Amino acid sequence: MSATKATPAGRRGGPPFLMAVPALALFALFALVPMAIVGYLSFTRWDGLGAPAWAGTDNWHTALTSDVTRHALWLTAKFMLVSWLVQTPISLLLGVFVAGRQRYRALLAVFYFVPLLISSAAIAIIFKNLLDPNFGLGAGLNLPLLNQNWLGDPQLAFYAVVFVIAWQFVPFHTLLYQAGARQIPASLYEAASIDGAGRLAQFWHITLPQLRYTIVTSSTLMLVGSLTYFDLVFVLTGGGPGYATRLLPLDMYITGFQSNEMGLASAISVILVAAGLLISLIVVRFSGFSRMRSQQAGM
Repeated sequence: MSATKATPAGRRGGPPFLMAVPALALFALFALVPMAIVGYLSFTRWDGLGAPAWAGTDNWHTALTSDVTRHALWLTAKFMLVSWLVQTPISLLLGVFVAGRQRYRALLAVFYFVPLLISSAAIAIIFKNLLDPNFGLGAGLNLPLLNQNWLGDPQLAFYAVVFVIAWQFVPFHTLLYQAGARQIPASLYEAASIDGAGRLAQFWHITLPQLRYTIVTSSTLMLVGSLTYFDLVFVLTGGGPGYATRLLPLDMYITGFQSNEMGLASAISVILVAAGLLISLIVVRFSGFSRMRSQQAGM
């Protein structure tokens, strides 16, 4: 009879590090290596065709002092905040609503999910036509409130982009909240009902606290995801009118592929990556994300 090798108490057997090697290798190949190349290119002068020439910190100085890039950075921060304020309450309420077991709620959940299945470019083309002041929805229904120059007015274009992006991504966050709401034990609501708590009190004292980790996860994805919106904005407004919707990812694209300044575009992309990492670290640090534990322990 062969003896089994005992493992120290509190440690699992097996090679956990070796199991992570394939994932780490893929991450290094498709994330770390490209980021290192982009970091190098940010210190060069390159038009995308010839050999890169060393430029020192010129690109960084230009990126940090350019009025256009600084405006794009400020616009991106504003876009992140406004998008979060718009999408979070809508997603939360819809997610809790469709978490119910009634059949009509399940049917509505299917319809709510449809926008997420459409490509961003197709959504941009659809809304570009719907928001057209001459042939769009407002002109067709003869509604003066809707018949505005949504994409041509610098004051309205920003909020039109926020609305279109919310229309596309609210379903995804709704799905997160639906899954989180369905994990809340029904016994909590039953006990609250026996104590005389109404629907609003149950939502405020049971649903919201139980969904706090889902709110953190959704907010992280929403904030970091706001740094990647390019295709929809590019097709919808092209960054205009003027610089009204020229977010940082779009500024990076225009700088690199239209102005042929790949070195400067690389510096802007490094700023984007740094902003995403900083936001993630702030959310993890101040939300208690790293200390998350099951909320159903002991039930």
